Amino acid sequence: MRDLILKFIDELKYEKNYSELTINGYLSNLDAFLEYLNENNIKSYNEIEYQDIRNYISYLYEQNYNNKTISRHISAIRSFFKYLKVNNHIKSNPCTLISNPKLDKRLPKYLNFEEVEKLLKAYDNNSFVGLRNSLILEILYSTGIRVSEITNIKLSDISISNKTIVIDGKGNKQRIVYFGNICLNLLELYLKRSYPILNKNNSEYLILSKTGKKINDREIRKVVDDSAIIAGIKIKISPHVLRHTFATHMLNEGADLRSVQELLGHENLSTTQVYTHLTNEKIRNVYLNAHPRARK
Repeated sequence: MRDLILKFIDELKYEKNYSELTINGYLSNLDAFLEYLNENNIKSYNEIEYQDIRNYISYLYEQNYNNKTISRHISAIRSFFKYLKVNNHIKSNPCTLISNPKLDKRLPKYLNFEEVEKLLKAYDNNSFVGLRNSLILEILYSTGIRVSEITNIKLSDISISNKTIVIDGKGNKQRIVYFGNICLNLLELYLKRSYPILNKNNSEYLILSKTGKKINDREIRKVVDDSAIIAGIKIKISPHVLRHTFATHMLNEGADLRSVQELLGHENLSTTQVYTHLTNEKIRNVYLNAHPRARK
């Protein structure tokens, strides 16, 4: 039964262009599900019915998993059974009526302008690796792209004259993101000083590791982690925090929600709307500080 899981994972990786983090999460969740099936003597996916999925969800609750973790398990299983049905491995989909548990709404963490300025100045641009690291941070904040997307930028994706980058996003969906003059200057400096040193293997990718290979997600995360320590930022940050920061600052400065949705590569506007909670708080503070009746 695991061979079908591996075929499904291959589709996510090679056809749908899912991130390494998402793929590893799906594989871990599906392996846990397969272990449960084996323990309950279920030998074929065609044997599984709606109640079996419900029983597995109950089992996850018994293991004291929280709603967020259980929701990830359900999403992986639902996607897998959809794959099985589309490819005629099962006759009917037992997940059709399965819904995810309700999650508590958590507002995304983001940095203020002062923190961003400190972060972007964390590395020494006189060092070829420091200059590369500064460019990583600048691109993440300037464009709001995902960590998996920055690792896949090729030189051919970049237009210096238009200050744009073509991004291969989730599900092989392409979009164009933009960057400003500060990022442009840093990019040109990197290509002149650091890239010739790092590019030992004649790579087509923009961001390279010290060995000259395409940089991976883990290395990008370390660059961000270390920059926060150097800058003295107390909260735990990640590339995704910079993505949240990009979206929040754009909306606070007057960008409309649809434009931010396009730049982030969100399929549904509802995904982008979480940031309106943050901007609404700013509007509230403006009102409380400005309206004569509110100040009394």
